[in-house]
Amino acid sequence: MEKRTVGIHEKLPLLQSLPLSLQHLTAMFGATILVPILLGVNPAIALLMNGIGTILYTIVTKGGIPAYLGSSFAFIAPVMLINASYGGFAHAQSGFIFFGLFFILISFVVYKWGIRWIDVVMPPAVMGAVVAIIGLELAPVAVQMAGLAPWPTNVGQVIQPFVMDKNTVIVSLFTLIVGIAGSVMFRGFMQIIPVFFAVIAGYILALVLGIVNTEAIANAAWFALPTFSAPVYDINAILIIAPASIVVLAEHISHLIVTGKITDTDLMKNPGLHRSLLGDGLSNLVSGFAGSPPNTTYGENIGVMAITRVYSVWIIRIAAVLAILFSFIGKIAAAISTIPNAVMGGITMLLYGVIAVQGFRMFVEQKVDFSKNRNMVLGAVTFVVGISGAAINIGTVQLKGMAFAAITGVVLSLIFWVFDKLKLMNDK
Repeated sequence: MEKRTVGIHEKLPLLQSLPLSLQHLTAMFGATILVPILLGVNPAIALLMNGIGTILYTIVTKGGIPAYLGSSFAFIAPVMLINASYGGFAHAQSGFIFFGLFFILISFVVYKWGIRWIDVVMPPAVMGAVVAIIGLELAPVAVQMAGLAPWPTNVGQVIQPFVMDKNTVIVSLFTLIVGIAGSVMFRGFMQIIPVFFAVIAGYILALVLGIVNTEAIANAAWFALPTFSAPVYDINAILIIAPASIVVLAEHISHLIVTGKITDTDLMKNPGLHRSLLGDGLSNLVSGFAGSPPNTTYGENIGVMAITRVYSVWIIRIAAVLAILFSFIGKIAAAISTIPNAVMGGITMLLYGVIAVQGFRMFVEQKVDFSKNRNMVLGAVTFVVGISGAAINIGTVQLKGMAFAAITGVVLSLIFWVFDKLKLMNDK
């Protein structure tokens, strides 16, 4: 029996929509509140602005792109530098506002000159590799959360022998098995909520085994206002933040393309990359003035859509509304934040793997011919840079993983394009 597909513009009854929306919320929650915690910001403001930003994004894109905006990891390093040496988070907010304006500017460039240049700078051989790297780069984190591998250590730290925690592994593997079984065996409505069901099942087992911090839920207030802060204009902070904007641009384009492949629609053209960038830019403009870390489209939510085949923007909007409500309800936010790493590790092993497979799917669907030297070199170098741990510093921003791979692929593609124009390349 083929799994039913829920289209981008389709609306389901509210009782069916709620668990589907909670599924998206639980998938992104851990990552989106981790960023403000690392930056010393109240997580509630990030959750609030993620929800507001996502709704704004879906309005700008005319309800045509199912994407959830969560806190971006690309800005952690530069913001930590600003916090330490350039006046603090309020100063960093001026960089976030610049980031939003940068995306808005690029959206008008795309609107004026189209997207044909993307085929030049990111051909399918590069794009497929970059999309696969998105999942492959995240895979070690999933395995570490699942307790199946040690967390990386700081330079100079004494490395202790890895000791596997039995309960962590039991919960993570149980969650993974439930998610896999649900994806291939569930029928009817249960067939489209396997991720949510797996997280709930894993959480219950974690409660039984005593690895859930129930004290955090008990101590949380029922009602709490998010903390807002005004930006302080600082050109130094803007210059420190600026390079990360390029990284997120490559990430944004990659996510939009893979979402289009999953939904079998050309989202780059309709509603268009320009609308997607404009929606994201406006979201970050508002976040910058409110005191929240910047937003970006989330791979976790793309993975949920790939598994469930539920692409409804209606579901995304309800998830955004729930995020806004939860930002004011302390106990609910605390309950979600106490989902153990073991549970999230188990389900993200599946989600991140699905994202990686979408990249290989692009090679097949775009008929990338790796017998041609150009495609072979583009794919090979992009993959090696992305998964080898190679890194380069541009100012205060370290490029590595997907971001470094994307920029490397772009540079190589432009070099080959110049060679073509000069008739220097003999691609066989």
